[in-house]
Order: sequence, then C-alpha cells, then structure tokens
Amino acid sequence: MTRWKKLMLKLFDPIQASLFIQSARHGACRYLKEKAVRSSISSLLTTFCCVAGVLLASPGAWAADTTPDPTPVAAPKLDRMVSGRAAIKAADWKKAISELSAAVKEQPGNADAQNLLAYSFRKQATPDLPKAFEHYNMALKLNPNHKGAHEYIGEAYLMDGKPAKAEEHLARLKSICGGSACEEYNDLAKSLAAYKAKSK
Repeated sequence: MTRWKKLMLKLFDPIQASLFIQSARHGACRYLKEKAVRSSISSLLTTFCCVAGVLLASPGAWAADTTPDPTPVAAPKLDRMVSGRAAIKAADWKKAISELSAAVKEQPGNADAQNLLAYSFRKQATPDLPKAFEHYNMALKLNPNHKGAHEYIGEAYLMDGKPAKAEEHLARLKSICGGSACEEYNDLAKSLAAYKAKSK
C-alpha cells in the first residue's frame, strides 16, 4: 500500500477513501488522455507545417502540382525596320538589304519598308536598279502619295539616264505637296537640275 493510500485511510473511513482514490485515479486518467490527444494534434500540426514548408520552398514540387499555361509566351519580334534604318545610317547596305527584305516578308503591305529596301538596292556599291524599281513601284502601289518613294524613284531614273521619267515624279510631288514646299520636291528638283547641267 502506497503512502498516499495510507494517508487517505487515516483521514477518511475505508469506503470514503476508496471512492476518493477511484475518483482521483479517474481524473488522472482523463488528464493523461487529454494530454495525449493534445500531444497528437500538436504532433500532426508540426508534421503538416514541415511538409507545407518543404513544398512551398521547392519550385519543382510546387510546379508539379500546378496546371501549366497552355499558351506559350512568344519571344518578342526583332524590329526589322529599326535595324534596317540603323544599317542605312551606317551605310551597311548588305545588312540593310537583309533586314529590310525580312521586314517586307513580315509586312508586305508596308510602303515604308518597300521604299527603304529599294533605296538600299540603289545605294549599294554596285546598284541593283531593277530591284530598286521593283520595290519603289510596290511602295507607290501601296501608297500613291508616298513622297519619299517619288523622290527616290526619280533619282533612280536619273541614274538610269531617264530624266523625263524623273520629271514625271517631280510633277507628282508638286501636286502632293501643293507646290515646292516639301523637302522631297526640292531634293529631286536639285538632283534633276544637276543632271541636266552635267549633260550639257
């Protein structure tokens, strides 16, 4: 018999002591059970937090549990017009023709691209006038009032020894500009005057 039981028997009669001991034992068991339950819940929460932490910290694990985007992100397109103009400014005609040919393929309805490509064919070390005329005419077909194309094709006709054709485009520029107020008209007029002066 434990000291605790002996003490209970001294303080109470045997029946009361027995009831008190049983009550105390029941309370202790209940306390232990509740503690065990709390301990199990705490353990489960701890395990859950650890697992969640690992999943969140691991990109691979997170990605494996997500639905992939069905639409791939397209790489930004290179601006061929910008690179083509830069090549023209640097007098790099080979690159200009390459970039502007790609621009024309991507945007066949772009009159500016057609005009600049024709200009590059005309300005290279060995001018390709047939190619230049092809793209100047395409630019004017797309935009009949394209002032730059009228000026440059007029200059191409001077290179080809056809001043009368250059004068036709000078007249067209005068009509578009409402006189001689635009730069394209004045530039072609100067080129035509210089050609005539040289031919005398």
